[in-house]
Amino acid sequence: MVSEQLVRSFTRVALSPDPDLAVAALMIARVEYPKLDAGPYLDLLDALGREAARRVDAAQPAVAEEAPAYVDPQTYARVTALNDYLFKEQRFVGNDIQYEDPRNSFLNEVLDRRTGIPVTLALVYMEVARRAGVVVEGVNMPGHFLVRCPATRGATFAGWRSAPHDRDLIVDAHHGAFLTDDACSELLRRHAGEEAVWDVHLLGHATKAQILARMLLNLKRVYMRMYSFPQARDITELLLAVDPSATNELLDRGLLAYHLNDFSAALRDLQTYLQLVPKTDLDEDERNEQAQIWEQVKSLKRRVASLN
Repeated sequence: MVSEQLVRSFTRVALSPDPDLAVAALMIARVEYPKLDAGPYLDLLDALGREAARRVDAAQPAVAEEAPAYVDPQTYARVTALNDYLFKEQRFVGNDIQYEDPRNSFLNEVLDRRTGIPVTLALVYMEVARRAGVVVEGVNMPGHFLVRCPATRGATFAGWRSAPHDRDLIVDAHHGAFLTDDACSELLRRHAGEEAVWDVHLLGHATKAQILARMLLNLKRVYMRMYSFPQARDITELLLAVDPSATNELLDRGLLAYHLNDFSAALRDLQTYLQLVPKTDLDEDERNEQAQIWEQVKSLKRRVASLN
């Protein structure tokens, strides 16, 4: 099991107001690499950030024809310079061939291999951008994590006051490209089904805790598909550290403990889950699920009693 010290350290870092995501992401990687030294990877991000800052600061404002309508030309030039550096020169790219490889969810592996999945590549992008002085934020779009560079309204450009710039720049770090609203809509349908209806509100700002939770949920899903239950249980521990109110994760941790023959821990989690979930306004499936869990709790009580 993941150590209590790691869980405590991860909780403190994940819930702190510091925008740094890399330290928490490298703590997640210690589930697979317990002796991982985070130092060299933080140094690498610093080096990438320094070089990106040089490229960004040297970027020439794009002429009006090059920048999309209602986008600040200076911002467009700076973000384009950052994109060119990370995606063309450093060759960060999405791993479509081995998308389910757990290494895609570990920041150390993403930095070593220059490949990952949308949320981890977006994390690299955000960490480098922050070091380079470019303001970006995560976008928690269903099915595909994105990055946004917020609009700069009424910016000063080349000595004159520009018209209001009210369009954000959306970057897909997995494919290394800017996205229009139409491209976002197509991406949504690809991941959520043809019936999915695009709405700009789906481009909601992702908090630090939400970004880390999304990383953890991706990794947990991969481990479950691999039947790697000990690692899945460790990831669930970290998910509960990010959001202690996530009763579904409490249930999963109890079920995973049961699979791993840790009956005392399973009993504790399942009993707590049943105490926390609502008892009314349940549909038939939910009532059946709760009945099954109650039966497991009864069985676990007998097992635990027999072991004492």
